[in-house]
Amino acid sequence: MQQTRRQIIEILRERGEATVDDIVAELQRRRGKEITAVTVRHHLTRLQEDNLIASPQLRHRNTPGRPQHVYALTEQAYAQFPNNYQRLATSLLQGMRRHLPADHINVILEDVAGSMVVDANIPPVPIEQRLDMTVDYLTRQGYEASWEPSDGGFLLCTSNCPYHQVARSEHALCEMDMRLVAGLLGVVPRRISHVMSGDHTCMYFIPAQ
Repeated sequence: MQQTRRQIIEILRERGEATVDDIVAELQRRRGKEITAVTVRHHLTRLQEDNLIASPQLRHRNTPGRPQHVYALTEQAYAQFPNNYQRLATSLLQGMRRHLPADHINVILEDVAGSMVVDANIPPVPIEQRLDMTVDYLTRQGYEASWEPSDGGFLLCTSNCPYHQVARSEHALCEMDMRLVAGLLGVVPRRISHVMSGDHTCMYFIPAQ
């Protein structure tokens, strides 16, 4: 990534949010040379196009003057920084297995899937529309989903597992995905390929209603 854009991302990560003037001042402090607001706005536009910076929000000043736009990072931008989420999730699930009965863990994961279904808020529309909305929701969660017609129904494919490393040792997460897909579509699917079994994708057959 271009150096100035990387520095802008670092500034927003440290501050949480910043105006163009804030970014200009911080870049000048770090680099020891001037940079214009026009140049910063150009880089912000490119970062927005790459979905690394969210649409700016208006902030009203405490002193006289026009409101300023405030910029912040998207979740996609935060994902580029090192994190310990995978290890934490694995440790939490392993701890649950040591201290809870298996059926209790299943209830917890069912609740997680149910919460995601509620969050998706897909209305009771025809199955093709539900598939479109399901694909959109799953892709926003990191699954890279798609669907296509098939004999007797439809195929829903996810070509990326957002918690692949955790699922290697915690297959219960794959069952949670089954419940999630069933809840989003309102139809119990049949999984016909599985990444954890060595396939390139997880694919679900959804029978025509």
